[in-house]
Amino acid sequence: MAKFNLYQELVIDLSRQEYPILIGQNALTDKDLLRRYVPSSQVLIITNETIAPLYLNYLQSAFADRQCDLLILKDGEAFKNQESLFTIYDLLIAKQHHRDTTLIALGGGVIGDITGFAAATYQRGVRFLQIPTTLLAQVDASIGGKTAINHPLAKNMIGSFHQPSAVIIDLNTLQTLPLREFRAGLAEIIKYALLAGGEFLDLVYKTLEKGLDSNTPELAQIISQCCEIKAGFVQEDERESGQRALLNLGHTFAHALEAYTHYKRWLHGEAVAIGLYCAALLSQVYAQFDEKALHLVDKMLMMAKLPNRIPREVDLDELRTLMSQDKKVKNKRLRFILIKAIGSCYIEDKVSEDNLRATLRDAVEGD
Repeated sequence: MAKFNLYQELVIDLSRQEYPILIGQNALTDKDLLRRYVPSSQVLIITNETIAPLYLNYLQSAFADRQCDLLILKDGEAFKNQESLFTIYDLLIAKQHHRDTTLIALGGGVIGDITGFAAATYQRGVRFLQIPTTLLAQVDASIGGKTAINHPLAKNMIGSFHQPSAVIIDLNTLQTLPLREFRAGLAEIIKYALLAGGEFLDLVYKTLEKGLDSNTPELAQIISQCCEIKAGFVQEDERESGQRALLNLGHTFAHALEAYTHYKRWLHGEAVAIGLYCAALLSQVYAQFDEKALHLVDKMLMMAKLPNRIPREVDLDELRTLMSQDKKVKNKRLRFILIKAIGSCYIEDKVSEDNLRATLRDAVEGD
């Protein structure tokens, strides 16, 4: 079997823990690499029905000499819920997993989030390993220890901070990623480009302009730099009490859009794309974000072939109500991440109702 070809190793260094982010190829076929981060004699692999036929056998082979249980969940954001979480607990208890067990999340952001939350809460906390297989999970969701399940009225409302023992990114998994899923991951990459600006923005823009897909030579570099940017935020503010909140750029709008459609219409990245445009519009009102920069945001979303407007059939009153359920509400004020200029974002908690509703109206398609 092919050995792991390391592109870059980053280390998340926190006060109570440090762990590596390994980026490269052939990770899933390297048994020694996988076993290095799973010292326990008990393992539970959690994946979904899409990923299991592609990659589950590699992990089962790596841990064939241990108690290796597996759980295959349904695929999709709609299943990141209490029912799926308790299915994990039921199996852990039935198979008598102890406090030194290790949970392995093999899949995208949904699998990573729900596995991490199960690991955070089972017997008050057990180890878990992130093996993200989608672009969105590789650049964002798998890093930083934010774990959660959705409530029918609000996304990620029930969760905790629980850091993985390692994040292993096998770039080969992107070769089997459906085009729609790949494009959804581009929304988070664009978000990081807007947060960082400078050379990274130039790299992302030029690569999107040429056509960014799973075979693009610059992709490994882009993924690596997204991981570096997020690692910096996480190390500075692990529990999102300050600057880490900037990573939520576009997400206040996105989470409401997802809840509005009960997590069935848009992939998370697609909703984020619409949210980024909405945040850019609102930034014109509060941060003097100029028209040229707004056009740049819009063009990047279009080059990525992502949705960038609120559909006309969406009830804006209901959408506004759902925004109030967002977990970023603080002191009864809804907080938004706004853009002063590309590479300079901040937290705004004084958005008026009139300006927010005007922004929603302006973001509707065809207006």
